[in-house]
Amino acid sequence: MTNETLFEELEKKYAINFKNKNLLKQAFTHRSYINENQNETLEHNERLEYLGDAVLELVVTEYLYKYFPKKPEGELTAIRAALVNTQMLSARAEELGFNEYLLLSKGEEKSIGRPRAYILANTFEALVGALYIDGGYDTAQEFITRIILPYTDEIVEKKLWQDSKSRFQEKAQEERGITPTYAVVKETGPDHAKIFTIGLFLEETKIAVGEGPSKQEAEQDAAQEGLLKMGWE
Repeated sequence: MTNETLFEELEKKYAINFKNKNLLKQAFTHRSYINENQNETLEHNERLEYLGDAVLELVVTEYLYKYFPKKPEGELTAIRAALVNTQMLSARAEELGFNEYLLLSKGEEKSIGRPRAYILANTFEALVGALYIDGGYDTAQEFITRIILPYTDEIVEKKLWQDSKSRFQEKAQEERGITPTYAVVKETGPDHAKIFTIGLFLEETKIAVGEGPSKQEAEQDAAQEGLLKMGWE
């Protein structure tokens, strides 16, 4: 199946319709694919990802502001973070079958686990950016409303919006009388796509390790792992 036929199938599958088909293809084009296919005329998806990240945050923010008129700003911010984080976006992308459409280098095609989750989440943001450029705010909003916002009630009811670092610190102080600390273990990848690995410590003991595209996300990941390993969640 050619790329063109593949992306026509994708439009039908997601109930979207692009006027500029190249924008859709670009949203699924990873930097590694361009590096390996020098004759490719399209750019990779990182600029679309940058735009889509902002559009996604605005749509979710507007929705939460109206949906929860009595919740304070801090709680709304935490709920929003749970709706747009890497875990949420990569899970939705996987459910939608993004893996079938990703344009990756032969090396990146073998990626699994966290590296693939980052690729999927970034592609989701890139698709939102492409929808915004091609069809405007309403088109991007409709897609986000359909795919992301239905998870709002579950996040609130199960308190999945609560900060993992805060929960771990509360438990550590309650159970051990110790305030946890975090330290960068390593940094990998180029500046535009850096991955941080951060260790979570109770005094000198390393409890867990987390990864993320920012130190903050890596710390949250480490805290979540720590909660599970300590049997506190």
